[in-house]
Amino acid sequence: MKKTLLATAIAGAMVASGAQAATVYNQDGTKLDIYGNIQIAVYSIKGGNGEYDTQLTDNGTTFGFAAEHVIYDGLTGYMKLELDDIKADEMKTDIDNDDSGDQAYVGLKGNFGDVKLGSYDTLMDDWIQDPVTNNEGFDVSDSNQYTDSAQETDQLTYVSPSFNGLEMAIGTQFKGDAEAENVANENNASIFGGAKYTAGNFSVAAVYDNLDNYEVKGAGFAADQEWGDRYGITGQYTMDSLRVALKLERFDSAIDDVDSTNYYGLGARYGYGQGDVYAAYQYIDVGGLDFTDTADNALTSGDFPNEDDNESYNEIIVGANYSISDSMYTWAEAAFRDQENDAGDGVGVGVTYMF
Repeated sequence: MKKTLLATAIAGAMVASGAQAATVYNQDGTKLDIYGNIQIAVYSIKGGNGEYDTQLTDNGTTFGFAAEHVIYDGLTGYMKLELDDIKADEMKTDIDNDDSGDQAYVGLKGNFGDVKLGSYDTLMDDWIQDPVTNNEGFDVSDSNQYTDSAQETDQLTYVSPSFNGLEMAIGTQFKGDAEAENVANENNASIFGGAKYTAGNFSVAAVYDNLDNYEVKGAGFAADQEWGDRYGITGQYTMDSLRVALKLERFDSAIDDVDSTNYYGLGARYGYGQGDVYAAYQYIDVGGLDFTDTADNALTSGDFPNEDDNESYNEIIVGANYSISDSMYTWAEAAFRDQENDAGDGVGVGVTYMF
């Protein structure tokens, strides 16, 4: 799960104060930090049969290393290695999954901007989706449902310095024909890019992401078909402890008999001193893709409702968290998905300790 504003603020305060966040080396322009968190949660979520399923589970426990080195004045090299698949509820780790969502990258930053290579969140995540909901357990839906964690790997991204508030970004994802997660089974480099403009408390961002590395494969299709493209634009306004964000995101389908899907989202978050309260609403104009079973990308035509099955529905997410200390907080969230048999509705509560 993703960190909340509170979690990010706690981590920032820890680094600034030196409390618990461990700098194990800081000499001759080289710095190495060790950090992490333990996250435990209880969820009760309705399945397609209308029955609640409840579980105590790990909620994204993380252990990581971050380092940087001043090459010369105005140029810094850096790296990050973050393991996200530590299962605190079962005392094990699943780090053998090549596309498990862990982050590992190297980069250079300076007056020219920032260039980064490796595995990390996509530009669509950071600039478009996260401002609306970046919660502990329940987020509004987005075009990530048409991809998988493999999209976060093998990325190269360049972000320009700010020119009077304007930042530009461009990147590529490369998948070679020898890579097991390459569903296209051929060498291919997709492209993504975006722009973000900030003026005072207001910012707006737009992103395009080409999904060329993803093909629909399996029985029921005359030939392998590409997914298509996705686009997004998000505006957000912050004032003191309040943040409001508005999103329009679109999956532009290239799949036969599967229409495109639009996501219209509105999110708000308010810091009340000891934590945050937050909520989001989203209207989804569905193109009709049921993404409930895509094991090994072996999709069949039965996984894709006909375009005549299109519908629209609403989503509501509400939540709050409370800071117990500078390093520990609790949270509670609820989701209402407006689906048949109330599928996807649920509640969750949890606790996070950061070090």
